[in-house]
Amino acid sequence: MESREFRDRYVNPYTDFGFKKLFGTEINKDLLISFINSLLHGREVVKDLTYLNTEHLGISEADRKAVFDVYCENENGEKILVEMQRGIQQYFKDRSLYYATFPIREQGQKGEWDYQLKSVYIIGILNFTFDKDNDNYFHHEVQLFDNQTKEVFYDKLTFIYLEMPKFNKTEDELTDMFEKWLFVLRNLSRLMERPKALQERIFTKLFEAAEIAKFTKVEYDNYEESLKIYRDWKNTIDTAKKISWEEGHEKGKEEGKEEGREEKAAEMARSLKAEGVPVNIIAKCSGLSEDQINTL
Repeated sequence: MESREFRDRYVNPYTDFGFKKLFGTEINKDLLISFINSLLHGREVVKDLTYLNTEHLGISEADRKAVFDVYCENENGEKILVEMQRGIQQYFKDRSLYYATFPIREQGQKGEWDYQLKSVYIIGILNFTFDKDNDNYFHHEVQLFDNQTKEVFYDKLTFIYLEMPKFNKTEDELTDMFEKWLFVLRNLSRLMERPKALQERIFTKLFEAAEIAKFTKVEYDNYEESLKIYRDWKNTIDTAKKISWEEGHEKGKEEGKEEGREEKAAEMARSLKAEGVPVNIIAKCSGLSEDQINTL
């Protein structure tokens, strides 16, 4: 392999390539098992996983297609969907519910069937925050519950959301495997050596798998392309947010009306649309719906 210079030692798990290399390959599935078990705090111990097809079609040809990051089932046939969500989406909760319908519906059986379902877990690793009122509350576990009794109504559908920007513990503050995994996800691409606090065998394998110098040429080229896409996307999001806030703030001060911010959001959306930025990214930046953007 030709000589290459590496700016970082370890892969960025927020890239599509990095996330799937660490958690979406058969050779590294014990990493995914350890991560999932750390989320469940021993309630549901996953002993083995089988990777499933990540591309799903709806009931009819006209239905929207869903492509999952990682989709698998454990030894009990329970479905687990793991998504790395790199930026906020206007309807990210709706998206989670929509994606949950696929592992539910595919359990349907022809002929006589009593509708008994296996559990479904939707795990979202979020590179953004959605709960602005609770700075220290970043591990959300959501199930259907009865409003009157406050008891869980249905425990076979669980949504787990991790607001990664809120996790700011240092290496010395880590207390369990859950916190260690979050520390790795948050800091991996910035590390130059394996932290002393992460001495478990599973992290030995993780750091070996994540070391960029050990990539084949094909892996390295794919990672560089994935990293470029991630950086371009992140820069577009950050720039659009800055422009939207600054222009909306100035317009709002001048007019003292909500319409000022909405008008500036529309102007920003038009500019981004003219530059060829995808509609879904413009929607995330501007707060407008895709239908609103399409009519601009």
